[in-house]
Amino acid sequence: MMEQVMRNFFLYMGKNRVATKVAKRYGMRFGASRFVAGASLDSSVHAIKKLNQKGLSVTIDHLGEFVDNAAEADEMTKHCIEAIERIAKENLDSQLSLKLTSMGLDIDYDMTVKNMRRILKSADQHDVFVTIDMEDFERCDKTIEIFTELKKEFENIGTVLQAYLYRVADDVANLNDLSPNLRLVKGAYKESPKVAFPDKKDVDENFKKIIRMHLLNGNYTAIATHDDQIIEYTKELVKEYNIPRSQFEFQMLYGICVDRQEALLKDGYKMRVYVPYGKDWYGYFMRRLAERPANVAFVLKGMMK
Repeated sequence: MMEQVMRNFFLYMGKNRVATKVAKRYGMRFGASRFVAGASLDSSVHAIKKLNQKGLSVTIDHLGEFVDNAAEADEMTKHCIEAIERIAKENLDSQLSLKLTSMGLDIDYDMTVKNMRRILKSADQHDVFVTIDMEDFERCDKTIEIFTELKKEFENIGTVLQAYLYRVADDVANLNDLSPNLRLVKGAYKESPKVAFPDKKDVDENFKKIIRMHLLNGNYTAIATHDDQIIEYTKELVKEYNIPRSQFEFQMLYGICVDRQEALLKDGYKMRVYVPYGKDWYGYFMRRLAERPANVAFVLKGMMK
């Protein structure tokens, strides 16, 4: 019960615009640096190089939430292009992840698509793969619609589907004609039981279902999880159906289950680390605390120093 209360609290705080502005003002303190690779692109490049040296692949995400004007969306777009160019220039083993709200989704649909085309043209030029992160249920339809439109024009694009949504198996089936590269996750937003499974057991079973669907459809699959049960299920599934390791990868978050990341790499699996950076770190940080309330202990230690 207490864990659920804490989860709800952190999810609420993660969507609080006032708290987000305060966090921006005071910077990364009290443990956020464990999960966020600094505020600048330079800091993220440093983190990528260290991970690449270990043999770990990366996807970086310039954090940005609550973008509410065209000028800010344009700046976020330019920053994504700068990150793509930097990845290519430094020959980094890294992809790019982004949120459509950062590109202006809550402002204007057509502007968002235009900004995405600018990013994807640069990504094509520099051979950098781009993943559109999934956000909350309210934005799910628009995200899939934009992904579908852009996938018909660009090959170097994927998106994310969330196992806790009732609709997700239909989304996997409906997207199959595109042979999409999908990142499959449990889901980290607070959603109504009208649209999402409230119980972890049901989420886990649905997660296994869509992993199986997408892999057996022959599509590239990124299994983004820290759950040992899901990891072992995937290993057994690919072994049973002789699915090549070139068709899937595991993904985990920067700063979480580091030993597990390196163990999977040692066992010969492709392992990609999601590395967020930027001044707009607060919402992301709150969702990490909501996912794993045990992380609060780490934060409290930081506050005592």
